Amino acid sequence: MKNSVYLIAEVGSVHDGSFGNAMCLIDVAANAGADAVKFQTHLPAAETLRDAPMPPYFKGEPRFEYFARTGFSPDQWKKLAVHAQSKGIDFLSSPFSIEAVELLEEIGIGRYKIPSGEVSNLPLLEAVGRTGKPVLLSSGMSNWAEMDAAVKTIRKYHDQLCVMQCTTAYPCPPDKVGLNVLAEIRSKWGCEIGYSDHTLENNACLAAVALGATVIEKHLTFSRAMYGSDARHSAEPAQFAALVTGIREISAILASPVSKDDLDDVREMKAIFEKSVVSVLPISKGTTITADMVGVKKPGTGIPAAKLDLVIGSRVSMDIPADVLIDEKAIEWRT
Repeated sequence: MKNSVYLIAEVGSVHDGSFGNAMCLIDVAANAGADAVKFQTHLPAAETLRDAPMPPYFKGEPRFEYFARTGFSPDQWKKLAVHAQSKGIDFLSSPFSIEAVELLEEIGIGRYKIPSGEVSNLPLLEAVGRTGKPVLLSSGMSNWAEMDAAVKTIRKYHDQLCVMQCTTAYPCPPDKVGLNVLAEIRSKWGCEIGYSDHTLENNACLAAVALGATVIEKHLTFSRAMYGSDARHSAEPAQFAALVTGIREISAILASPVSKDDLDDVREMKAIFEKSVVSVLPISKGTTITADMVGVKKPGTGIPAAKLDLVIGSRVSMDIPADVLIDEKAIEWRT
């Protein structure tokens, strides 16, 4: 992965079956700075019964008809993949059947994203595992036992696995995001961790990166006013671009540790803003300094304010006028 955080623009079915929209959404994802654009490959006859229920967040069309209407031909899928490559980003698509895996293999997809609803579909995971390609495994609908079975299935073939925390709610409220699961995933399987987002804002993604997520997936749409199952829960172009900027900046921050003992960058500022020991009154040579004779003022180029207590009780070896920095050479330090 070329960036420390692999950022996926999830188009899903936002294109609503328009090949032109799908091509343009690839452009939007690339222009925003995403590393990959992801679709969903639905082959309704292989995936769903005609009378399967619709999800509560989208009742617009029966699922079978919706998938049939918004699907693409193998040639169109290939063209989408080629277009993404021409824009410098990876082409991904989630398979929802073994037949979809076979189609994506013909296209030459580089890695697989397993959607939350397919984690318990071990025959599908077997088919994906046999390809030998990296896998992003979502967790939105599964408990630990189901996730463990899925991880073991993939690891029969390879260890190129990222497990992604996800909450299957559209939209997902902040109190259901569950970023605590990221650490548990890493502890259980010692794998790369990621986050697949269904919130309406960018904050959960940014927090996930700060907690160590190296893969982030966020839905992308032209407009939340578009028709379909995902558009109203997706990020519009400006929001998605802002997410990319935020993630890249956080990545740079995390990759650049600083030492609090290395003060080279602030040495000039310390001299300007910190304080030094100064005379409040004229002090004659040979006088033992008392507390009422001295104080601390800017700049920080003299005896540090932290040494004020050591100055008090010491003798001076020369006359010192009022309201000046006291030179260390003028002090006969008490022991």
